[in-house]
Amino acid sequence: IWALIKDPSFSHSFTALVVRFLTKRFIGDYEANTGALYSRKFTIDGEQISLQVQDTPFVSLEDDTDSICCQEQINRSIYWADGFVFVYSITDYESFRVLRPLHQHIRRIHPNANIPLLLMANKGDLLRARQVSSKEGLQLATELGGTYSEVSARENGEGVHEAFQQLCQELCRSIGSGNGEKRRGLHLVRPKSPNMQDLKRRLKQALTSKGKSATTL
Repeated sequence: IWALIKDPSFSHSFTALVVRFLTKRFIGDYEANTGALYSRKFTIDGEQISLQVQDTPFVSLEDDTDSICCQEQINRSIYWADGFVFVYSITDYESFRVLRPLHQHIRRIHPNANIPLLLMANKGDLLRARQVSSKEGLQLATELGGTYSEVSARENGEGVHEAFQQLCQELCRSIGSGNGEKRRGLHLVRPKSPNMQDLKRRLKQALTSKGKSATTL
């Protein structure tokens, strides 16, 4: 069981990736992020795992500093997460810039943990608007001890699934080898009531909105 922490100033990008991974569908417009938690069962290397995905509210940098501003919900998710996905847009350098401070914040909470990390560069279909190079993304992933994947939630559903699948496999190996941090003293209960029904509702609302928009054109 694990959670995802996302970056940054664009709240719908990670939601689009989560929807791609869990449902194999892409919808461009979503209601405002509500920090929903989704749960699915997957088979990894012949073993069934229960996967919890936390679609967290965004984090941002404090004005003119390299310190991040986190909602308390972010910190709660960091405490119980077994793996992290950092998402940024290749068309938004500010979304990339916040990743290193976010990682430092996580390390302060889990100084001794060996927690799998995936650095995911989204909007790989918008190459003409690129502000962050693949080289920069790969270098940061290496620095943070994670893996790197450049994807497009809109056009590359298979790439999104492969990136998440790779992280799941790494997570299973980490937990199986006992490398996870012993979180003693953290009297923090993992979130309950995983909510796939909410995801279906949000998808339905988005489809309805798109249908209405198409009708008015």
